[in-house]
Amino acid sequence: MEHTWRWFGPADPITLGEIRQAGATGIVTALHEIPNGEVWPVAAIAERKRLIEAADLTWSVVESVPVHEAIKQGLPEAKRYIDNYCQTLIHLGECGIDVVCYNFMPILDWTRTDLAWPLPNGGTALRFDQTAFAAFDLFLLQREGAATDYSETEREAASAYLETLDTTARTQLIDTVIAGLPGTEEHYTLKDFRQALDAYREIDAERLRANLATFLRAIVPTAEAAGIRLAIHPDDPPRELLGLPRVVSTADDAQAILACAPSPANGLTFCTGSYGVREDNDLVAMARRFGPRIHFVHLRATRREADPLSFHEAEHLDGDVDMVGVIGELVREQRRRQREGGHRLPMRPDHGHHLLDDLKRDSRPGYPLIGRLKGLAELRGVETAVQHWIP
Repeated sequence: MEHTWRWFGPADPITLGEIRQAGATGIVTALHEIPNGEVWPVAAIAERKRLIEAADLTWSVVESVPVHEAIKQGLPEAKRYIDNYCQTLIHLGECGIDVVCYNFMPILDWTRTDLAWPLPNGGTALRFDQTAFAAFDLFLLQREGAATDYSETEREAASAYLETLDTTARTQLIDTVIAGLPGTEEHYTLKDFRQALDAYREIDAERLRANLATFLRAIVPTAEAAGIRLAIHPDDPPRELLGLPRVVSTADDAQAILACAPSPANGLTFCTGSYGVREDNDLVAMARRFGPRIHFVHLRATRREADPLSFHEAEHLDGDVDMVGVIGELVREQRRRQREGGHRLPMRPDHGHHLLDDLKRDSRPGYPLIGRLKGLAELRGVETAVQHWIP
């Protein structure tokens, strides 16, 4: 596989030179400074590509070209934003960039309740705690109808948890959930967030799925013509949150997405951490089933806790994910592509622990230097071993 690394552009505290030393050859990035829904100019894309190539690296994947909320909601102005999206794809293709990752999660991108959960070894990890999230939803956000989404036991636990938080800790929980994590393009205040939720009152999973199908049927022909492979990222966490529907959480969801716009250009980002949060997702079987339509891979491991709705980012080889089995299937798929003249298969280590100097240097939550370097080294080791034992 092609070993890549997520980089957040010139403002990223981790430099391209450090990424090259870590052993990656490809860069995964985006023009985060351009507002959602606006066209990415050719000149801006070309300049970012020039900067990457000057460091002897390749711009391998765009992550992400954000999907405007008007598209997700199926509003009349969605057509303008779809047209802009298509134009951005055309510009990316003109610049020789051929994989675009995106997601279709309403309002929130990936969601956590703790950005620096202490680990026994002294490092820190990202964590999603269901009780903390319920406390946010019920008592800080005070979402209308939230009580019906939780059992009496869950409501009592959330109330007790809230009592342990002082004003600073409550503000921190709010900011962690809604103020935006790395890669998130929208940032909200609590008031703005409530208004954003109101826009989805009449949008259930069926309607959101239909809006996704409309979007894909509109952009896939453009992607084909531009030589671009689209790769949808799964929901994170892969279930409904805050009354919002999620439609990219299971193997059945993935199959429906591929079927609604049949084309090699319509594919998946296979994120083992996101899909792996659900016990009913068999990741090895999914890698085998969807292999030809996997255009990008996020390799990370999550571990479910005593409350199965809570999880944390585990060591890359030590979570609930059968990482060896998954990499085995991906290696088989890569070999098939090499035999048949297929496309490369970029992968990146995702959501590393903050370790050693990561704890003292400026780096984004989930995107440290040493923690991801460690993950990349482990994953490359597994891949090398698998290459030897697969016939």
